[in-house]
Amino acid sequence: MPNNTIVCFGETLWDVLPSGKQPGGAPFNVAVHLHQLGQPVELISRVGDDDLGTELLAFLEERGVPTTYVQRGHTHLTGVVKANVGDRNEVVYKIVQPVAWDYIQYEDRLRDLVAEADMFVFGSLAARTPATRETLYRLLQNARFKVFDVNMRPPHYTREVVSYLLEHADLVKMNHHELAEIMGWFGKDADEETALAWLAERFGLQGVCVTKGADGAIMWKGGKLYRSEGISVQVQDTIGSGDAFLAALLTCWQAGKDPEECLRRACATGSLVATYQGATPLITESQVAKFMAAHAV
Repeated sequence: MPNNTIVCFGETLWDVLPSGKQPGGAPFNVAVHLHQLGQPVELISRVGDDDLGTELLAFLEERGVPTTYVQRGHTHLTGVVKANVGDRNEVVYKIVQPVAWDYIQYEDRLRDLVAEADMFVFGSLAARTPATRETLYRLLQNARFKVFDVNMRPPHYTREVVSYLLEHADLVKMNHHELAEIMGWFGKDADEETALAWLAERFGLQGVCVTKGADGAIMWKGGKLYRSEGISVQVQDTIGSGDAFLAALLTCWQAGKDPEECLRRACATGSLVATYQGATPLITESQVAKFMAAHAV
């Protein structure tokens, strides 16, 4: 395994849309986009021993994403989420529970995989049940560089769990709604100029990134705040845009590129994905470059 591999951990599921079902789940989407951007990746998840699970594995294999660490369970069905895209810019999710990814089992081979990887990406949704949460907490002890993709979906999170994951992260990505809620927990103002610096100091983070939809994103790294404006596009839906954003950010971060460039590229990748339906359209690095050039990013 190349030592620059990024491991994504958590939910693998089907987004059920009015137009039909689409493969999804934030870690799943991030893994697919990382692979499409040329990044070695592994996915730790769990699907049911059912047709929906077989289809998800087939999709990953078709896209070239390894399925070595995607477990198959016999007691719970593959995850399903009902997505309401009435507002294309603000998707509402109804997440079925319990499902296969609520029961990701700890294995020594997962520990070894995470210990050797450059980055370990996880979110709060996968920590909603004790079984997967315990596996995640154990793996965090072995990860070199921990990336917390906050992804708070009511009612599937608690302040206690989110705070624990913040304590154990090196880089955190969240949206502006999540920033406001988290800062409120600590009685702090969510003002961009001070909130990100406060979070970085409070939780010992190397970086904090906040996405703001059409208004772009901001990132705190190395004692400095960076900004990138949003790109105006014809939105099909925003499902997977934040995941594509994170994949591009991590690819750039790992390459040691300038934070400002990383943020611009991440915003462009997220915007490009929003021009397609579904979370994981076929996107290449060259497409992102052309998109950036066309929009003078």
